[in-house]
Amino acid sequence: MATPEKTPAVRAVRAAQLLKKKQVWIFPVAVLSVLVILMTLLYFGAIVDPTDSLHGLPVAVVNEDTGATTASGRVNVGDQVAGALTGTKQVTDRLAVTVTSLSGAQAQMNTGSSYATVVIPPDFTSSVLALVAGPRTAPLPTVELLTNSRAGTLGVSLAEGVLEPALADISRSIGSHLKAEATASSAPDALLADPVTVDPTAYRPLPNHSGLGLSAFYIALLIMMCGFLGATVVNTSVDAALGYATSEIGPWWRQRLPLRITRWQTLLAKWGIAVPCTLAATGLVVAVAAGILRMDAPHWFELWMYGWFAAAVVSIGTLALFAVLGSLGQLLALLIFVYLALASSGGTVPLQALPGFYRFVANFEPLRQILGAVRAILYFDAMGDAGLDRGLVLTTIGLVFWVIVGVVVTTWYDKKGYDRLRPELLEYAHASVQAYKDQAGAAAATEDPPRTGAVAANPAETAASAELDGPADAG
Repeated sequence: MATPEKTPAVRAVRAAQLLKKKQVWIFPVAVLSVLVILMTLLYFGAIVDPTDSLHGLPVAVVNEDTGATTASGRVNVGDQVAGALTGTKQVTDRLAVTVTSLSGAQAQMNTGSSYATVVIPPDFTSSVLALVAGPRTAPLPTVELLTNSRAGTLGVSLAEGVLEPALADISRSIGSHLKAEATASSAPDALLADPVTVDPTAYRPLPNHSGLGLSAFYIALLIMMCGFLGATVVNTSVDAALGYATSEIGPWWRQRLPLRITRWQTLLAKWGIAVPCTLAATGLVVAVAAGILRMDAPHWFELWMYGWFAAAVVSIGTLALFAVLGSLGQLLALLIFVYLALASSGGTVPLQALPGFYRFVANFEPLRQILGAVRAILYFDAMGDAGLDRGLVLTTIGLVFWVIVGVVVTTWYDKKGYDRLRPELLEYAHASVQAYKDQAGAAAATEDPPRTGAVAANPAETAASAELDGPADAG
């Protein structure tokens, strides 16, 4: 009986030989270096000095002071306080101060459009004048500082850091006038020198189990990661199923026979799997956060539905980058959807405290839109004008953009003949596998039946043959 020709043995390579090759070193070192530099610039550059970058942080001033009549005429100290806040460069260079009514200020804070409100009470002038009129019977002059932690705790701290020193300066200015006019006042000199008290008051305090105002940020981040990680998993698993990537778990390695499929059809299949995957993933996020960890989420269904939509868009965008750039698409997606998104989201540092570049990219970075919508759902009763409408609109625009990119580029690749595997090589692979199976089958048929307890075949060859049979038959 003729013995089948043996395949020449492939010489084994040792790690020492591999490490001597420059090509093995250059690419990973270069790519990692560039990636780390960009990560540091994008992520740490946004938060290195929020106070210095602070500009345009929205706050409101409410002047309810009715004034008082004195011997020298009508006096309204509240107008002086409001004028000083809106006309002082140290305040206006950092804060966007709006003078409005109390109802208007509450409307702004109810939608997260204002971080703090200075409220000057109706009897403010009377209480100031009472300090110099004689025995003190009126309450001390007090200005209320309403803080809106639902808009962002760090933003509130930055607003307080500007408003409180400004109000202290205003108080000392008022005190200098009082000391000049005081005659029979029983008020202490220290009180006359600094007469105005600032009373910080939390406006609509955050509910329990809201992460001190950070639950919206972390849920938004998890939603985005559902999309990014979901795309990575789907990309790898589909490529492995199509035979364009290997599957390796521990010591088990598997390579399927490549199937003939266009780039556009591959992307379409990946999108089709990613959408229901993100539905399940975001549902689990909401279930664990609200159901197990008891996060405050009165509108959990709206949170889930928007989270699914946003995660699906991120996943679609990531898969489009994979289709356009291959493996480098994952690195670009990591920069766009993770590091640059985190830096420009306004989740920890408000947008008004970020450098100009980050404020610009925040207009289209997905995490910023996701955070605005999630914050509206969790903290502002799912109101559209609190950020939910903007999140829906801009996320929809992102969906259209990434679909167009994916469709246009993959169909162009297909028309140009940029196949993932050349058709002649694909045909050769299929023919070679079939020839191997035929040869193995013929050899097995001519051999004597194995003795009891003998090994029927090489386990490695059997496993390899089974793997190659699967996709070939399925295709």
